[in-house]
Amino acid sequence: MQRKAFDTERKREGMAFDKREAEKQKKIGRLAEQVLSLARDSIVVNMRFMDAALAGLLPVPQGRIGCVYHDGSHLYYDPVFLLKKYQEEPAFVVHMYLHMLFHCIFYHSFQYGKLEKEYWDLSVDIAAEATVLELMMNAAEMKADRQRKEKLQILKKNVKGLTAEKIYRYFQINPLSADGLKEWTALFKMDEHAYWTPREELIVTREQWKKISERIKTDLKSFSRDKNNSESLEKNLEEATKERYDYGAILRRFQVMGEEPCVNEDEFDYIYYTYGLARYGNMPLIEPLEYKELKKVREFVIVLDTSASCRGETVQAFLRKTYSILKEEENFFHKINVHILQCDNEIQSDTKITCDADFETFLKHGKLKGFGGTDFRPAFTYVDSLIDEGEFENLKGLIYFTDGLGIYPERMPEYHTIFAFLEDDFAERMQPQVPPWAIKVVLEEEDLESAEKPGRNGEKDEH
Repeated sequence: MQRKAFDTERKREGMAFDKREAEKQKKIGRLAEQVLSLARDSIVVNMRFMDAALAGLLPVPQGRIGCVYHDGSHLYYDPVFLLKKYQEEPAFVVHMYLHMLFHCIFYHSFQYGKLEKEYWDLSVDIAAEATVLELMMNAAEMKADRQRKEKLQILKKNVKGLTAEKIYRYFQINPLSADGLKEWTALFKMDEHAYWTPREELIVTREQWKKISERIKTDLKSFSRDKNNSESLEKNLEEATKERYDYGAILRRFQVMGEEPCVNEDEFDYIYYTYGLARYGNMPLIEPLEYKELKKVREFVIVLDTSASCRGETVQAFLRKTYSILKEEENFFHKINVHILQCDNEIQSDTKITCDADFETFLKHGKLKGFGGTDFRPAFTYVDSLIDEGEFENLKGLIYFTDGLGIYPERMPEYHTIFAFLEDDFAERMQPQVPPWAIKVVLEEEDLESAEKPGRNGEKDEH
């Protein structure tokens, strides 16, 4: 009887404890919600252009224990961890919220998995922190900000515009030591990137963040009239909202239909083949065709601007990039007719390429000629004369790689024309007014360098 009474009392105490614990967790949850709500209000009051971004990243109290993170749609947090950090330093919550919002606004999570994880994590954290610090919001000021600013000053001497892409590229060329990487990571890390792995359900979210970024870019112009504007915010928004070019897709405009010597398995009928073997012994009734009708590149022209401002290594990288795209996708016919022209204000040279060996020889031994002014018209006049002479059977396109302004032809040619610019040159100079009949492509320097990087097997691409 006493034993039963004892067990009943223990059960009652246990239920009371569970009830007190549940009430405690509810209270912690409510306090964490209030802290986040205050942080959101503080951000909107100081930066009204962030209202759409805040609406796009909603807090959810079901994060992993001891951290905060986002998946592009929700900000997940551990209430106990959040309140502990708030108690240690009240500015943490506002600072952390801004940090994660800028990850979303700058599309940092959507390149995750394509790049080297440790350095991309660090690069995006630095870009986000640089933006938060330049906004000079009192409610977001933390004790470690002074150290972060000192590190950023060092980085600014070597990186022009603290975007994640430029920072990442700098670290790829100038890698940190193991201790240095840990030091920088500890200083700039504010959240976990565990849920940045691309998932199908986030495709729509990217489009939503693109619209939000474009709106912020527009709203920022009016906001900056009477506020201290952030260079990092503007640079990162430009990077996030700029027009992206699929150079490979553009090059495919130069393709034409033609026959290629190879076994055409698509035209092979196994029914007739096996019937012949069964009926007549060793005599199949049909053999596969030894050619295919394929759409590939046979003829095109590359014009290199060899005016005084051109750089030899960049020109070579552009050639390798163009050639590697066509070779990777097997878009070349075995027999090709490619002319590489060098032109400043007149034609300096014409190199005819008919095979891989010709192209490699030009890359290894070819020298740039010219270095005068820039006039695009002589190249088009020269190509027209080659067509008249019968040098081309069906020329589909011309690529003009230039880093400066020049005189464009008034008349549209009968073939596709691409004017390709290097991003840095295109941004620093007055943007050239490319004729409406031509295709404008702005290439990033890291894209050109990718043609020089090792392939999947760790060996340098021979093409």
